[in-house]
Amino acid sequence: MRVIKKYPNRRLYDTETSTYITLAEVRELVMKSAALVVRDAKSNEDLTRSILLQIILEEETGGAPMFTEAVLANIIRFYGNAMQGFMGSYLEKNVQSFMDLQVKMAEKSKGLSPEMWAQFMNAQSPMMQGMMGNYVEQSKTVFTQMQEQMQKQSEQMLAALGLKR
Repeated sequence: MRVIKKYPNRRLYDTETSTYITLAEVRELVMKSAALVVRDAKSNEDLTRSILLQIILEEETGGAPMFTEAVLANIIRFYGNAMQGFMGSYLEKNVQSFMDLQVKMAEKSKGLSPEMWAQFMNAQSPMMQGMMGNYVEQSKTVFTQMQEQMQKQSEQMLAALGLKR
């Protein structure tokens, strides 16, 4: 695990290379799938989430944003909601499924000419339909599992309160 220390002056120090790095360089480490943790230099508090959110904010404000205002508003609405924990898990599993799909697409597209790549990416192609179908199925499965888990937790809570269905 690569340790990045954050100092009060907002500078980031990479303990592996013994150099100060920028937020853009932390982003590059994330892009390379480097396992890292960002810690406060004084308190040793884990600041990784904060730094990752800061990177997302910079990405969203410069260039083509990934999240629409409607998506952001809906995400905000889940905070404090009973579904908050489930939504985080659902998004995490969905993004992982999408990443797996992307890896499969990259493997299948190696050595394709631009014309073949265009055919491959055509939503009508059987291969693309199969991969997207798998992704949609995985997404539905995750959502169904989430609903079942919520049902079980609701039943347990009602039973604990003496209010069985």
